[in-house]
Amino acid sequence: MFRVLTAALLALLCLPHPSYAQERTRLGYGRLITNDFFGDGKDRWRTGSIASSRVWGPSWAGQAPEGFGQLLELRLGAEILAPDNLRSPDPGDRPYAGALSIGLHTHFQRGQTEFAVGSDLVVIGPQTGLDDFQDWFHDIFGIRRPSDTVLNAQIANSVEPSLVVETGQSFALGERTSLRPFVEGRAGVETMLRAGFDLTFGEMGQDELLVRDSVTGQRYRAITGDWTGYSFVLGADIAHVADSAFLPEDRGFEVASSRERLRAGVMWQGESGLSGFYGVTYLGEEFEGQPEGQIVGSVRFRLGF
Repeated sequence: MFRVLTAALLALLCLPHPSYAQERTRLGYGRLITNDFFGDGKDRWRTGSIASSRVWGPSWAGQAPEGFGQLLELRLGAEILAPDNLRSPDPGDRPYAGALSIGLHTHFQRGQTEFAVGSDLVVIGPQTGLDDFQDWFHDIFGIRRPSDTVLNAQIANSVEPSLVVETGQSFALGERTSLRPFVEGRAGVETMLRAGFDLTFGEMGQDELLVRDSVTGQRYRAITGDWTGYSFVLGADIAHVADSAFLPEDRGFEVASSRERLRAGVMWQGESGLSGFYGVTYLGEEFEGQPEGQIVGSVRFRLGF
């Protein structure tokens, strides 16, 4: 049933609506690279990920349109999860996992309330080739490589359809300060209900489309504005977690019922189009037996040509 609902949503997103049956053009592109090397540097758990988005629509007028399916986002992602010790992990530590995802999402707005709704197919396991990539990358740079024991015990091959829905609303606290509470639901590869907020000091997000990274909760720009200068962001959220394909119950893992994230970031954009973002995120414990949380860093740079 869940696969049928996912397929139906994907088909619905692709259908033209008579009220906006006009040619779509590419409106923007965004990406975010996250790694614990940019954070606490300990190469563990949510150790690395990449998210990227490509957005199409008839036009962009500084905010999402009212029509469901009018503005479409193709979302691509890759992530590696690993135990604390890549050579000889503790028996209760989380298993190694590689995941690739592709999804179709739509952004729309009703009144002052913003919505993001979409579906992803998440491919998990050795079939992704991410274990070979990490082994090769670590070998090239002389970093500790995952042992055969770790790789042989990784999460097995599977394909997990997933749904995600987010709704939020921005409130102006000043000329250049805004607060955006949000609620997000996820079902599929990880099933949870999350609530939180984003606080922005500066012009980031004004007349822009921001997409939320699934790992950190940091929002990255997919449709950009032409402002210049600095913006600072703070955010936090907490989730009630039901289950996770990365922590299977049949292997004795128990997900932490709540999952917390705290984040901060700085965005700079110059007149030439050169821009850069650095964010840091604290990720709370995700499974019973995880001794502590971790800190990861996220980066994006854009050249002016």
